Amino acid sequence: MLGGVCINTGTIPSKTLREAVLYLTGLNQRELYGASYRVKDEITVADLGMRTQHVIGREIQVIRSQLARNHVTVLQGTGRFLDEHTIGITGDEEKKVTADKIVIATGTSPARPSSVEFDDRTVIDSDAILHLDKVPETLVVVGAGVIGIEYASMFAALGTKVTVVERRERMLEFCDLEIVEALKYHLRDLAVTFRFGENVAAVERRPRGALTLLESGKKIPADCVMYSAGRQGKTAELNLEAAGLAADDRGRIKVDENYATEVPHIYAVGDVIGFPALAATSMEQGRLAAQHACGEPAGDLHELPPIGIYTIPEISFVGRSEDELTRDKVPFEVGISRYRELARGQIIGDSYGMLKLLVSSEDRRLLGVHVFGTQATELVHIGQTVMGCGGTIDYLVNAVFNYPTLAESYKVAALDAMNKMRTVARLTAEM
Repeated sequence: MLGGVCINTGTIPSKTLREAVLYLTGLNQRELYGASYRVKDEITVADLGMRTQHVIGREIQVIRSQLARNHVTVLQGTGRFLDEHTIGITGDEEKKVTADKIVIATGTSPARPSSVEFDDRTVIDSDAILHLDKVPETLVVVGAGVIGIEYASMFAALGTKVTVVERRERMLEFCDLEIVEALKYHLRDLAVTFRFGENVAAVERRPRGALTLLESGKKIPADCVMYSAGRQGKTAELNLEAAGLAADDRGRIKVDENYATEVPHIYAVGDVIGFPALAATSMEQGRLAAQHACGEPAGDLHELPPIGIYTIPEISFVGRSEDELTRDKVPFEVGISRYRELARGQIIGDSYGMLKLLVSSEDRRLLGVHVFGTQATELVHIGQTVMGCGGTIDYLVNAVFNYPTLAESYKVAALDAMNKMRTVARLTAEM
C-alpha cells in the first residue's frame, strides 16, 4: 500500500477519526453551549469514515505526486528477499529487482495473542476497529497503552460506555503522572471505567456481543472487545533468511546507529526496528538511512523527539519527567499554566488544559515540557525548540507572545517557575 501503515491503517486514519469525533460530537464546545450540545444527534460509522477516506486519498495523491516529481519508480506488489541483493515482487506475475542498497520500512501490524479468537466484528484489533458496521454501545479495551487509550477516549466521546482493562497498576507509565491523572479524570467524566491490575482470562463470543472474563472473576459484557496488545513487525513474509537477516520474536530487526542491519548494505527504519515507533521519528530515520546509504553526509536523530498522544484531550511532552529528575537527583522547579487562566482558553472553552515546565534550579535551563489539553501536540514544539537551543526560561519570561493564544501559557508557566525560584533564593539569603 502506497503510504504504508501510517497513511492507510495507523496514524492518519486514527487521528482523522479523532478530529471527526470532536467535530460531530461538539465535545470541545460543550463548556460554551452546554453538556447536551452536539453537531449531529445520531453519529454513524459512515459519518466518521467519510472524512477518514477523504484524507487518506488526498495523502496518497500527495505521496504519489512527490515520488513522480522526484523520478521514483513505484512497483506494486508484495516483496520478499531472494538473496541479499534481489527482491522478488509478487503481483500479477513475479518480478525480480536487484539493488546495491536496500531499505526495509514495512512497519508493524497489531499483535494478536494466539489465545484470543478474533473475528474482526466482535473481537477486534486497532485495524479492524476502523471498519466496524456501527458505533458500539459498549466496548471493552484490553490494554491501556497509547493506542488503547486513544481509541477508548474517541469512543467514549461518541457516547459508548467504555471499560479499559490493564494488567499494570497505571496507564501510560512513561508520561508525567500529574498529566495522566488529569486525563484519567477527564475520561472518567466521559463514563470510562478502568480496571487496573487485572488480567483477561478469556473472551467468549456471544450472538449479541462478547463476555470478557477476568482472572479476578469479574465478567464484563460488551458489544465489542478491542485488543491493544502491542505491535508486531511485518517481517514474516520478507524471507529475511535469504538475505542473511533475522527478526526477534516481535518481528523487529536489529540496526546500528546508521540504521544499517547486520548485512551492511541493507537498512531498516521505522516501527519495524522498535522504539520509539512514531511516525515522525520513522520518517527522519528513513531520511538519515537513505543519506548514509548514498554516501551523503548525515547527522544524528535529535535527542529531543516530542511525544504526542492523540487522546481526547491531547497529551504531549518533550524532555524529562518529574520522576526521572527526582530519581537522578537533579534539582528542579515546576512552573504551571492552566488554560482557564488564559483568555484563549476561555474563548475555545477549554478550562481543563494545562502546561507544565520543569526548570533547572541551578541555571534555569528548560528540562522538560508537559502539556495536556487542546493543541498540546502543537504547543510542545515551542518548548522543544528552546530546549534544543539550550535555552533558559529567561527567554520565555521576556518574550512577547500573540494575545490571546495558548502559546502564552509558556510565559505564564515561566513566570510561575521564576517566582518560585526567587522565593527560594530570598529565603536562602536570609539564613
